[in-house]
Amino acid sequence: MTCLSAQFRQFGGPEVIEWVERDIPAPGPGEVLIEHSAIGLNFIDTYHRTGLYPVELPSGLGLEAAGRITALGEGVTGYEVGNRVAYMGPGLGAYATHRVMPADALFKLPDDVSDEVAAAAILKAATTEALVERCAHVKAGDTVLVHAAAGGVGLIMVQWLKAIGAQVIGTVSSGAKAEAAREAGCDHVIRYDSEEIAPGVRELTDGAGVSVVFDGVGKDTFIASLDSLSPRGLLVSFGNASGPVDGVNLGVLAQKGSLFVTRPTLFHYYATPQDRSAGIARVWDMLGSGKVKVTIGQSYALKDAAQAHIDLAARKTTGSSVLLP
Repeated sequence: MTCLSAQFRQFGGPEVIEWVERDIPAPGPGEVLIEHSAIGLNFIDTYHRTGLYPVELPSGLGLEAAGRITALGEGVTGYEVGNRVAYMGPGLGAYATHRVMPADALFKLPDDVSDEVAAAAILKAATTEALVERCAHVKAGDTVLVHAAAGGVGLIMVQWLKAIGAQVIGTVSSGAKAEAAREAGCDHVIRYDSEEIAPGVRELTDGAGVSVVFDGVGKDTFIASLDSLSPRGLLVSFGNASGPVDGVNLGVLAQKGSLFVTRPTLFHYYATPQDRSAGIARVWDMLGSGKVKVTIGQSYALKDAAQAHIDLAARKTTGSSVLLP
């Protein structure tokens, strides 16, 4: 039997994605073989492909997927053939029908979380958990701003924030996305295609601003994010959908209210077994309980990954997307 996997040998547009067919590999010591049933699509995949986040070439693509274990390597304990599992790295290569993974990188799936939801959401939901609860320490009653509130992370983050009692202002680019953000729980929505973000936030907060901004857009929204914060507020800059933020004058943070800015990386919050166990338990609870519902707005065949990247970069997607082998 053979497996199919994506690779790219040079940085560039979606056209650099190639498909390789080879024999299904056998797991080594401490590893398992997974037959994928669903694969997650994330904006970070485009950063790897373009070289914005450089990787060693040639490289696979994709960080997260779900499926069933079909073979165990020597010394693996705690798992059996047939177990449903999901992962969110380490390393690229999820765009594949099968994959060998270290057993200690896996998370067992509970019965109340489907493979598609796990693949679509594990990276985004874990990101949300880490950013909201362990990075920003948002609490009930806080007012926060979420950019791209109708995106994959955005819809999960809005629901999560509402579940813990925060007031949420979301930014979106269209009427359809505004409706999606409201359905997720946004108390207020700002259409950044037709109105200025920071003045809108000030108006909605009676001039006070918000205590936290979650910004996955990057360059285009950086100043607006700072201008939306209350004094000593926190900007959590976690993505570069419009390009990376650079050339920052730290004095601006003082001028705008002694602000804080952090550029967190998910895996620093899931670095230890204790972090991983606590974080994923919270993720499965929020997903399994229905407090956070995952919207899979698009499904693509695995070999249509290039088109999925085109749609993602053009902001034509809503909610989460999955690739199906």
